[in-house]
Amino acid sequence: MKQQTKLLLFFAIALIVGMSSCKKDDFNINQNPNEATDSTIAYNVILPSAQNNTARLVARNWGWLQCYLGYWARSGTYAPNVDEETYTITTNFQSQIWSNAYDNLYDYQTMQIQAEKAGADFYAGIAKIMKAHNFAMLVDIYGNIPYSQALQGAAVTTPAYDNGVDVYNDLLAQLTEAIDQIKNADESETGPNASILTDDIMFGDNNFSGTDMAEMKVRWVQFANTLKLRILTKGMNGGLEPNTDNSVGTPASYVSGIDFAAEFATIAAEGTGFLDFDAEAQPGYQSDKGNPFYNLYVKDDAGSATANSVYYKANVYAVGDDDQDPGYYALDGDSRLYLFYDPNGSSKYRGVAYGLPSSTANAASTLAGIGEGVYRGVDQPQWILTAAESYFLQAECINRGFLTGDANYTMTQGIYASYNSLLIPSSYADDYIAYNIGYPDVDYTASDLGPGGATGGLFTIISQKWFALNAIAPYEVWSDYRRIDFSPSINHFVYGESAGYFAGPAISVYPSNTRTEIPARLLYPQSEYLYNPANVNAQPSAGSYPFAHVFWDLN
Repeated sequence: MKQQTKLLLFFAIALIVGMSSCKKDDFNINQNPNEATDSTIAYNVILPSAQNNTARLVARNWGWLQCYLGYWARSGTYAPNVDEETYTITTNFQSQIWSNAYDNLYDYQTMQIQAEKAGADFYAGIAKIMKAHNFAMLVDIYGNIPYSQALQGAAVTTPAYDNGVDVYNDLLAQLTEAIDQIKNADESETGPNASILTDDIMFGDNNFSGTDMAEMKVRWVQFANTLKLRILTKGMNGGLEPNTDNSVGTPASYVSGIDFAAEFATIAAEGTGFLDFDAEAQPGYQSDKGNPFYNLYVKDDAGSATANSVYYKANVYAVGDDDQDPGYYALDGDSRLYLFYDPNGSSKYRGVAYGLPSSTANAASTLAGIGEGVYRGVDQPQWILTAAESYFLQAECINRGFLTGDANYTMTQGIYASYNSLLIPSSYADDYIAYNIGYPDVDYTASDLGPGGATGGLFTIISQKWFALNAIAPYEVWSDYRRIDFSPSINHFVYGESAGYFAGPAISVYPSNTRTEIPARLLYPQSEYLYNPANVNAQPSAGSYPFAHVFWDLN
């Protein structure tokens, strides 16, 4: 175990609140994707509403996955969620992810059609980029999905499913097309893109006061290139070391059917690079129309504490138990602990094991809760893709030889970016890095340590994504867990053990749970079995499903 005699770094961070922005009208343009029809709604009206719906998709669907990954757990105030905590999930489990994502995709589809009719290439390019964001998420969660025949409304009410690798390849092509459209889009003050500065709630005036269209183009291209890295790294399963016991991954283990060399050559030739700032949505959140994460997990628009603020508390794996048994963040001397979690009016950080029976001993009032660093404030922007994740993606691609640069330096920039996103001074990141010299969960150059035996390098990059994306992008951490195998006998990533902590993420301790790993996918929603049965029933559904793997998970 790491030295536990050193005092943890405690500090107080005053969150900067009060971003001013104009209020946007709400537009309800949501449609059933199987009932989509041509719309006369203007493309520029659709954009802010669609982006806000993407923000809601990113913010509001992942409490269960926070638990699966060892960040959160159900408090003892609530009865167990048996299906979730035994991993016996059904076709109704989290089905809103499917419906919300396709609903949002219809928004962008309508926007793209209208924009292309008007010659508004900037808007059309944004629509393609945001569609790629959502479709990739659906592939990562479900595997094969309706794609080429999707979003056609009455013309195709039972769309066929496309293979995940085919969807991925087309998304990469769509992102390349979108980049070209945006770079060449009309910038005139009277042209079809004239109102983009105020319509775009991600990279326009709401988030970047005084910006111009040329600057917005650069940000969108960087966002698109970073999405390409998200897609491409999913096809990278193995590490760079032989897959003997206690090693991470297999040599050059990559998904077939994706031309990695060509895709990275396209990125290099384009030349704009990747996100070095947080991509966020800010439509003008305020007290009665708040940030979607805040409204679900902290307080509603009326200012009342939500049920989720009581239900979801800190997982003991992450925060430990009253500092007597330190959690993973505390063991590493990681100051992010104090922003990811709220001690509930105490100086102690107490978590609960996921799956314990309800009891007063683990009542919500006794446990650390969701921290101010991630809920930030009712009027704060909603993360879509952070600079920290961008740097970690780049670091992995450098590590594997697809990008040039220094993987250790780039990964370290990801640590700094994570701290900065939580408004923690960089000096605390320096202390964190220095405290963990020699430990491969933080030190890229570390040698074998602990019973897990993994060296630094890839293990460090993937571990740092776990530390950084808590409550921000757990679906990306879940993908890492699935795609990077740990040894011949363990077909998923193992956090913590190689750095002297418990192997993680922590599996549910519900008494009847017999699984030793978390699910590898969600089941297709019941609505598909009702309304698109022939196509959904043709998809792989082995007896181990939902433990059957999506196409890029070769383990």
